[in-house]
Amino acid sequence: MNTSALFEPLTLPNGAVLPNRLCKAAMEENLSAPGQVPGQDLFRLYKAWAEGGVGLVLTGNVMISPAAMTGPGGVVLQAGTDLAPFGEWARIAKPPGGHLWMQINHPGRQTMEALGEQAVAPSAIRVDIGEHSKLMAEPKALDEAEIRELIKRYADTAQQAEAAGFTGVQIHAAHGYLISQFLSPLVNKRTDQWGGSLENRARFLLETVKAVRARVSQGFCVSVKLNSADFQKGGFDVEDAKWVAGQLNGLGIDLLELSGGSYESPAMQGHTDDSSTSKREVYFIDFARDIASVASMPIMVTGGVHRLKTAEAAIGNGVDVLGIGRAMAFVPDLPAQWKAGRIADVTLPEITWKNRTLAGLATMALVKRQLNRLASGKRPKAGLSPAISLVTDQMKAKKLTKRYRAWRAGA
Repeated sequence: MNTSALFEPLTLPNGAVLPNRLCKAAMEENLSAPGQVPGQDLFRLYKAWAEGGVGLVLTGNVMISPAAMTGPGGVVLQAGTDLAPFGEWARIAKPPGGHLWMQINHPGRQTMEALGEQAVAPSAIRVDIGEHSKLMAEPKALDEAEIRELIKRYADTAQQAEAAGFTGVQIHAAHGYLISQFLSPLVNKRTDQWGGSLENRARFLLETVKAVRARVSQGFCVSVKLNSADFQKGGFDVEDAKWVAGQLNGLGIDLLELSGGSYESPAMQGHTDDSSTSKREVYFIDFARDIASVASMPIMVTGGVHRLKTAEAAIGNGVDVLGIGRAMAFVPDLPAQWKAGRIADVTLPEITWKNRTLAGLATMALVKRQLNRLASGKRPKAGLSPAISLVTDQMKAKKLTKRYRAWRAGA
């Protein structure tokens, strides 16, 4: 096996060095301890990944506001948060000689109705996932003061992450979350400086990047996760992404991760292409080549990688860093296995239900079930039922929702 390219170091624009080109990509865990902070479950899970051979570990969503959660078991970090559990998380989760970055996010309109919070968005347009749309909260449009406050919150969280011992942050501007909503002409119908032209729609992202970079040290890494496309007719497309990538040049971005889709079009789970597995694997590489032509920072691509041959082909072909998500839920030390020549491929379960929304939820539930096993000190297990995993995940979500609402009531 010729894995040499995957294990070459990469010097980032700010001088930081990744020891290899493999990253444990962000995945939603919903494993916070009471108070929406990291605890033993996350510590055990991330210890497995830190020891798994990657050069970079990216956390799942860490929320910039306690009122805006992607899930009821999420972690919240804001100004004034006790950093002790975050410091412990940073100590355990940082790979030897490598980096640990915190993904920071706000869901905007992609928040569940059951959480009981007022969803916000660029415009008051609810998520449309057909018969399941009522599961999502009805959003209200943000006003100017609220927009400025949210930009400040991204910077607050980044500053706190650095203080806790993380070596970087990733600003999540993809997958239909708040910043992605500002970028999308389908969701952002504003007529002020935050909407209309692409320049205006990109303002929220660019102002957030500037605010974050201004609050952290030069040696602290700042990354952006950007949709290469929304995969919705009339939405944010690859030409828009190229323009935004060009605007990010010179703003102190150390790595640009490319992904795609949203809750309405879940490309991040491989649902944009019904052809062969090999074509679906790393389905953002073609976009990466295009966007890399205008981007001055290194490019990272994440999207269903689970075969060594595909990983090797990606690096150096417009891609500098490869993110591995679901495969590392099933084989947490996959990079180390690749380097040692022990295994080449991971078999990931494919759910082909006709209802794409339920199939997407079941896919995430299967992954979370493996994460739960790792978090409890067990090994992943093959052959788990998607239907049972989905029901189990929904039951757990109800318990966590109850806990979250009680915490909010007493906060």
